[in-house]
Formats: sequence, structure tokens, C-alpha cells
Amino acid sequence: MSSLIGVGLYSIPEASALTGIPSRKIRRWVYGYESGNRAHQPPLWHSDVVDFAEETISFQDLLEIRFVNAFREYGVSMPALRAAAEAAREYFDQSYPFTCKRFQTDGRSVFALVTEATGEEGLVDLVKKQNVFNRVIKPSLYTGIEYDSHESSALRWFPVRNSKKIVLDPERSFGKPIITSAGITTETLYQCWLAEDQNHKMVASLYDVDATAVNVAIAFEQRIASGEVPH
Repeated sequence: MSSLIGVGLYSIPEASALTGIPSRKIRRWVYGYESGNRAHQPPLWHSDVVDFAEETISFQDLLEIRFVNAFREYGVSMPALRAAAEAAREYFDQSYPFTCKRFQTDGRSVFALVTEATGEEGLVDLVKKQNVFNRVIKPSLYTGIEYDSHESSALRWFPVRNSKKIVLDPERSFGKPIITSAGITTETLYQCWLAEDQNHKMVASLYDVDATAVNVAIAFEQRIASGEVPH
């Protein structure tokens, strides 16, 4: 269990709620799947926790699936993404290639290599038009992510745009969404608010936080519950 400390832990449904990506897609990308000809398609990358916990992904997995989803929505095929992930791993020497900060500037080079090798027409615009590539991966995917000093590994993610009041930090509370200043999970404050007849002041008093923190937690949890990605 000690090997799981500091990596962040999320059930597949939790990951789906936090990213807005259907659970079935997450499972296919993280665990692999059987294709139409019954051949097994391997996962796009090797998860930090796949060997330790079932139906659970890590903080790095959580961020990586957001990038994969963005490229899939743009129309990049799975074979091209698989080739790109492999090329990027070698190019950046990173287990999680798309989340790596260098991908923000060097990603076009990766896709250029894949296009050259596979002839994937869907990648042409991403390679030739910088504005298209930037629109796919920026600003929503990198916004709110803090990196280490080498800008290779993501350290934490502030999921609410233009706010640092809520953070997902794998070093704190197993990566669950927390109030940054207090370290209390948003779910804890939200559930207490429901139990206390939606009395904000009571919740603030019980957990020794200001009412603003309670309001932020409630809004965040309600957006997740409604299926809205918390940007």
C-alpha cells in the first residue's frame, strides 16, 4: 500500500465525473480492449496503479485521459494516437507523454513523425497549422496544472478555471478535490452541508473554515453531480 502513497487514487466513476469522459472510454484507454477481430488492443500507456488496484487510476492517468479525449474529439484515430503515444514516450522519455509540459511545444514534432510513418491524414492539420494544434491542447488542458522544476511531471491540478481555491494534489488526501487552504475534501463539506439542512455557517463552524470555502465546495460538487466538467 505504501507504493500508492503520493500517486493519487480515483475510481473510474470518479475520474469520469471529474473529467466528463465516459467510464467506458477511460477503461479502454487505461486497460486496453478487444477489437472487432477479437484481437486485444493494449492500453495507451502503463498506469501507475494498474498492478496494485482494480478499477482505479492515478493522478497522472487522470490528466492523461483529458489529452487523449481532446485528440479523439478532434478526430485523431486510435492507431495514430497509439503511435503518437509511443513516439512521445521515446521523444520525451516520459511515462505519461501527453501530459508532459514539453508536449505543449514539441507535440507537433511528435505528430509529424507519426504522420510520416503512418500517412495518417487526420494529423495533417495538427502538424501544419500551429493554431489548430494550440486550439486542441491549449488553453483548457494545460491551464491549472502545476509542474515540477523540470516541467516534465505534473504536481497538482486546480480544476476550476481562474481559481486556486480547489486543488487535486496526489500528495494530499490521495488526490481527491480539496479546499487548498484547509485540506478538507469538497465532498466532506458538501455532505456535511446536506446533513446540516444546508446551513453554511454551521458547516463553516464545524470545520473551522470560512463560509466562502463551504460555498466553493458546494458549487464544485454540484457541478460534478450534474455532469458538468468543473472548468
